[in-house]
Amino acid sequence: MTEDGRRRGRDESEEERADRMWGELIQEVRVAQTGVQILFGFLLTVAFQPAYAELAHGDRVIYIVTVVLGAGATGALIGPVSLHRLVSGRRVKPRAVRLASWMTFAGLALLLATMASALLLILRVALHDSSVPYLVSAVVAWYLVCWYGLPLWVRHRHTVRPDGRTAAPGPGGPGPG
Repeated sequence: MTEDGRRRGRDESEEERADRMWGELIQEVRVAQTGVQILFGFLLTVAFQPAYAELAHGDRVIYIVTVVLGAGATGALIGPVSLHRLVSGRRVKPRAVRLASWMTFAGLALLLATMASALLLILRVALHDSSVPYLVSAVVAWYLVCWYGLPLWVRHRHTVRPDGRTAAPGPGGPGPG
């Protein structure tokens, strides 16, 4: 509410908000699901390639860890669909949205680990050199910036307080208006 008693933001009930948030969440999950399913499908074929038999023991371990992480990411990112199907019409959408959001976040974390692990394996096989950990670390750092750092910065920097000001006004940013 503002000082004059008006409500800030959308004028929607808890159910309307849950419906909107569910739609947004499903759109987000579609993007992540596509990526994880393509990656997981590719990973499943690797063990059936002739070159797999020539992999060093350490590389086979990395491969197995990568497949298990990919399976976990796939489960977490498909989970919201199953959740919706099983609870649809039960009047629990606000709780279902929170749980689906948690599953999506977990799925993204597992996808990050899967991609890092897959990149580690691919670069170890392709390069055979000591730069691999540095390259993987750089890519993981980039993912962390894009997937978590920037969104959390925006969330912190631009969240509106109850008094109508942004959470962290500063130079060049919006201040009390």
